[in-house]
Amino acid sequence: MSKIGKINIVIPEKVKVVLAGNNLNIEGPLGKKSLNIDLDVFNLNITEGKEISIQPKKNDQDTKRLWGMNRSLINNAVIGSSKGYEKVLELVGVGYRAALKGNQLNLQLGYSHDINFDIPDGIKIVVEKQTTLKITGSDKQQVGAVASKLTTFRKIEPYKGKGVREKGQHILKKEGKKK
Repeated sequence: MSKIGKINIVIPEKVKVVLAGNNLNIEGPLGKKSLNIDLDVFNLNITEGKEISIQPKKNDQDTKRLWGMNRSLINNAVIGSSKGYEKVLELVGVGYRAALKGNQLNLQLGYSHDINFDIPDGIKIVVEKQTTLKITGSDKQQVGAVASKLTTFRKIEPYKGKGVREKGQHILKKEGKKK
């Protein structure tokens, strides 16, 4: 048995879940998500709009792996459409700052030029301070991908810890030269 797969998913009151063919449509106050589930491999039960359970039709190694993954994807979609996901990024360094210009995020990260990042649909970025960004959205994968893309613009430097990082991320600092 899959440890993750056998746990039932509780559906909040605001979220509607409908199975249409192989597509599971999840609709909530923060957005819609459609997942494709292979019903030849899995049984999907929605009990009175309150719980979702997923069970494999046969029990072997491949279906066990897919069982936990599909359960996690459904759970992430349900949470995303009801509460949403957020990541907080910090810009650490002298002169590092961020500003919103319409649908673009303008970053000054110590280069000779500014970096303009186009914000994708379904993602909302709020600049709380000039050095703190809050990324929110209903799709966990998309929020993580945008946060990862922004951290690649200025990787964390190992001696002083300057760069773009997630809030609370631990940095291993190297020791500098000794005389």
